[in-house]
Amino acid sequence: MSEPIIKLNKIVRNFQLGKEVIQVLKRVSLEVNKNEYVALMGPSGSGKSTLMNLLGCLDTPTSGEYFLNGTNVSKMTDNSLAQVRNKEIGFIFQTFNLLPRSTALENVALPLIYAGYSKSDRNARAMQVLEQVGLADRVKHKPNELSGGQRQRVAIARALVNKPAILLADEPTGNLDTKTSHEIMGLLHKLHQEGNTIIIVTHEEDIALHAHRIVRLRDGEIEQDYQNENITTYAI
Repeated sequence: MSEPIIKLNKIVRNFQLGKEVIQVLKRVSLEVNKNEYVALMGPSGSGKSTLMNLLGCLDTPTSGEYFLNGTNVSKMTDNSLAQVRNKEIGFIFQTFNLLPRSTALENVALPLIYAGYSKSDRNARAMQVLEQVGLADRVKHKPNELSGGQRQRVAIARALVNKPAILLADEPTGNLDTKTSHEIMGLLHKLHQEGNTIIIVTHEEDIALHAHRIVRLRDGEIEQDYQNENITTYAI
């Protein structure tokens, strides 16, 4: 069997609050294999946001090891982590995080600037992923000319543009109505079927049920980790 794409070994994350040390993650160990679709769940204060920041290489652990695609990223410098983030991780945020004055195409092509692609190559790849998410007819539109669902599709296309090892989605339907949420979850299902590894962070049970595996956190520890027997899917 191949090496897991994500391997956490006894991860601890402490935060200093005045003289007090708050232990937010307590020796968390977790493995995720290529092409898994995992939901990270937990109430407020469970540690799921801290864990997501660690998985996304936005933060480093106090102790323990994190291997991403076989590389130990737990002791990396900020510059090295930034390179790993740009190459290995596609982020999908609740608030879309699009540049308001840039077109859909320009927003999607942005990560490729940092990766050193030429403009023609950037635009060709950005066009490819916009087609993949069903927005080929909206490439010249700016975010304020798009619906919430279309904006999230642009954000998903941007997350895909570098062909990352994992897609990390933080409450991706939090700002969307029910119908649009179903469309976005249908799109993530399609991307998973196409071979993408997806980790979705959510506090909503109905959103978590789209994932094939559910990991529940409580008080900084993994309380449950199980295969989802009742997978919800929406066709798009």
